[in-house]
Amino acid sequence: MGRPPAGEVAARTAAQELGLRLREFELAVQIEEVRTVPGPPGRARRVPREELARIKEAPDFPSGLRERLRVMGAHEASELLDISVSRFARLARAGCFRPVGLYVNRYRAVVWLYRADELRDFAENSPSLLAGRLPAGMRAVLAAGTDHRAPGWRARRVAQLSRQADTPWERAAAKSSVLGEDALAEAVPDPREREELARLRPGLLKVRSESVATQAMLEKLCLAEEESEVRWHRLMLEAELESARAIASFPGGIPAFHETPAGVPGRAEPTAFMPAPGGERRADPVTPRPLKPTPEASAPPPRKRWSLLRRRKPKTSVRPAH
Repeated sequence: MGRPPAGEVAARTAAQELGLRLREFELAVQIEEVRTVPGPPGRARRVPREELARIKEAPDFPSGLRERLRVMGAHEASELLDISVSRFARLARAGCFRPVGLYVNRYRAVVWLYRADELRDFAENSPSLLAGRLPAGMRAVLAAGTDHRAPGWRARRVAQLSRQADTPWERAAAKSSVLGEDALAEAVPDPREREELARLRPGLLKVRSESVATQAMLEKLCLAEEESEVRWHRLMLEAELESARAIASFPGGIPAFHETPAGVPGRAEPTAFMPAPGGERRADPVTPRPLKPTPEASAPPPRKRWSLLRRRKPKTSVRPAH
C-alpha cells in the first residue's frame, strides 16, 4: 500500500488545522467547502496542503467558514425565519428546503439539520410562504401526509457522493446507494455488476457507536421507499451505467457485450427529483426497464433517457419519517 504524498493530509489533521470538529469538517467536504483528493488504494480521501492554504488565506477565515457550516434543527431554524415551529415543519415536509444532515436524539426521534445560509436565501426569495395561508397545492400534499425531508436528504447525498466519485463505476455505485436489494436486482440484472457496485458503494451516513436499534433506524432512512423515488434513482443508475460501460472497461472483467465505442459524451448531473415549493411536482420518470445484454458486437450509443423526465407526472405519496 503506497505512502500518502507529503503534500496531502488526512481528514482529522485537516480538521484540526482549520479549527473544525470532525463532523463539521465532514459537512465542509460534503458541501464542497473543502476539496479532497483520492488517497492511496484502500485508504480514505485526503486534503491537499494547497487547499488548506487557500481556505486559511480567505479574508473571512475562520468566521466565514464557520458561518457557512452552521446548521440547525427545526426550533432554531424557526427562530431564524421568525415563524412558528409548526409552520417550519410544514414547509420542510413540503420540500421547500432539504436537510443537509440528521441525527437521532435520546428519544429515538430523527432530528433533521438545515444550513443557515440556505434558510436565509429561502426567506429572501420566498417571503410570501413565511406568513399567511399556504398555497392550496401545498396544503393538499401536506394533508395527504407527504413528507419530502428524507427523500430530499437522500437525493442531496447521492448528488454529493456522485460528484466526489473518481471513476464512472464509482459514480454508478453512488447512484445505487439508496436502492434496496430488490430494486437493485431489477435495475442491474448482471450479478457481477451488482457485486462490483456493492464493493464500491459509499455510505450515506457515518454511524458512530450507535445502539443496534438506532443503527437499524438509520439504515432504513438511507434507502428509498416510495415508488416514485425508487423509479427516479433507478433511472439515474441505469443512465450512469450506460455511460460507465461506454467509456470505461469493467474492473472485474465483464464480457465485451457491455462495451460501446469510445468517445460517447458524458452526462451532466441531473436535477434531483423534488417537489416545487408550491406543491406542484417536477416531472417524474416512467418506470425504467432492466437493461439487457446485446450481442457481442459493440452496443449502440446510450439512449437519451432525459426526455422521459418531461412526459409524466408522478403519483407522489411519501411517508413521513419518524
